Amino acid sequence: MLKIICYGARSYEKPYFHELNKYNFQLTLVEELLTSSNAQLAQHHDAVLLRGNCAANRENLAKFNQYGIQYIFTRTVGINHIDLDACSEYGMKVARVPSYSPNAIAELSLTLAMMLLRHTAYMTTKSSFKNFIVDEHTFSKEIHNCKVGIIGVGRIGLTEAKLFKGLGASVIGYDVYQSEAAKAVIPFTTLDELLAESDIVSVHVPYLPGQNDQMINASFLAKMKKGAILINTSRGELQDNQAILDALLSNHLEGFGTDVFPKEEELFFKAFDPWQMLPDPTIQKLVELYPRVLVTPHAGSNTVTALSNMIETSYENFHDIITTLSSDNLVPLPVLAMK
Repeated sequence: MLKIICYGARSYEKPYFHELNKYNFQLTLVEELLTSSNAQLAQHHDAVLLRGNCAANRENLAKFNQYGIQYIFTRTVGINHIDLDACSEYGMKVARVPSYSPNAIAELSLTLAMMLLRHTAYMTTKSSFKNFIVDEHTFSKEIHNCKVGIIGVGRIGLTEAKLFKGLGASVIGYDVYQSEAAKAVIPFTTLDELLAESDIVSVHVPYLPGQNDQMINASFLAKMKKGAILINTSRGELQDNQAILDALLSNHLEGFGTDVFPKEEELFFKAFDPWQMLPDPTIQKLVELYPRVLVTPHAGSNTVTALSNMIETSYENFHDIITTLSSDNLVPLPVLAMK
């Protein structure tokens, strides 16, 4: 029986790990993310299952190698938390979950956009302090009179496009690859035209290190329609926080909603005291702009369906690898030069 240690298994997720365990893997569920302090818990296991922001760095992978662990799997799409060079060196196999409920991320993106459009966070915060005055800051547009631009119209972007169309919005898209399924739903345009025309811009682009770092920069923002809303629920490395802060302070950007930040492991899944300054001063200033800035802590996939998809696919990955020695979701590892 395969013994798997699962890091980052939150308390409310544990019943799903057990209920979906149709292959009867022997599970050890650890609520904390993988760190140098708890890597030793993996001793006497055959495999490791990670979540985002787990520190699968060379130090921890070296420990796993000493323990004889061959399988370093993650229940996420992204793999930037895993040192693939070290995995290749140690002969480990890495697998991921290439997709899960697109509705989970699309619904969050739409929710953040609608909250900013209709100023609901502003109004409900006032109401919580027993202030029921309707003022100029509650005045808003209606979504059916707005144009929504989706950058990256894959499964998630297309799902969000359909949701916005269902609310009556005009939706346009930009993508390097334009699928026939997406073309049947929305028209595609150039990136510059999308930015200039859209009242809401929502980003669903995979992060490609060295290729699209900080694509949401000062130039990108300057091309956006004045008074527009920006949403990013993809990857924090795509955004230049200082440029976004500057656009908000100049009122060129009306609002910003994000589920991600660069180096978010320093911030997310931690509780800071109200008087504490955040590690990144720019993020501190962005958070202080609430309710014009809405931040969720990389929780887009925190739904029953998405979690179930992640666990089920991960279990299939493990089953495939031990029965056929392969899996469709294996991550290609770098070929290391001979020393």
